[in-house]
Amino acid sequence: MESFNYFNYFTEIEDYFWRKRGAHLLVSPLDWAIVETWQKAGIPLGAVLKGIDRAFESWQRSRRAAGGRQLKSLAYCVDAVLDAAAESSEAAVGAGPEVKSSRTAEPFSRDELRKYLERNAARLRTASAKLLESSKRNGAATPALAGRLEDTAKRLEEVMPLLDSPGALDLEDLERRLTVLEEKLSAVLSADVDEEALLSVRREMDRSLAPYRRKMSAEQLAQLERQYIQKRLFEHFNVPRLSLFYLT
Repeated sequence: MESFNYFNYFTEIEDYFWRKRGAHLLVSPLDWAIVETWQKAGIPLGAVLKGIDRAFESWQRSRRAAGGRQLKSLAYCVDAVLDAAAESSEAAVGAGPEVKSSRTAEPFSRDELRKYLERNAARLRTASAKLLESSKRNGAATPALAGRLEDTAKRLEEVMPLLDSPGALDLEDLERRLTVLEEKLSAVLSADVDEEALLSVRREMDRSLAPYRRKMSAEQLAQLERQYIQKRLFEHFNVPRLSLFYLT
């Protein structure tokens, strides 16, 4: 994929799904978790869109569509997307080396990236301050998490000088740095969340997944559950996602 599509993976899929449905509705937490599993698996954007097309074609032939029901979730598209991804992989075998584009335009301006990093650092500090305040009021054991949020904010600020480097910006290296910070932050949030909050997230996840569990393999379900819980934990602590995939 060209870098613009690569870093706009989520919004491209979300917009395409909206247009196929014919309604501009909010994509559910389950749908976002599904997109994250596709992104983590390295499924090309073109394969995802092809799979969504096929899923809608299949839905139109189904009894549910005949009864007036709409296709409401990307979960129905999982099998079709995986099939399209497999076909894409097979087609790439023996196709020869990929010809790199000579295009040097950056998908985001340096100013956009700087504002994104600054905004996330500010949100991390706000979340840290709220945790410390809550700890003082309720005696909750959150100072360690608050300290980690503050430390992550500092690390984001340490990344900013990269934006002033001459020549083309290495977005892949920047993305690697942000992904490492996000993964470390995710581990801390998982360890610090209270049992009741995590139980609530799991109940919500089970309700959302219930209609689709029989359609997915154990591996697919495990990946989807991890992404779903991660997304909801970041929301629970009001902590921003750091990857460039969330810039738009």
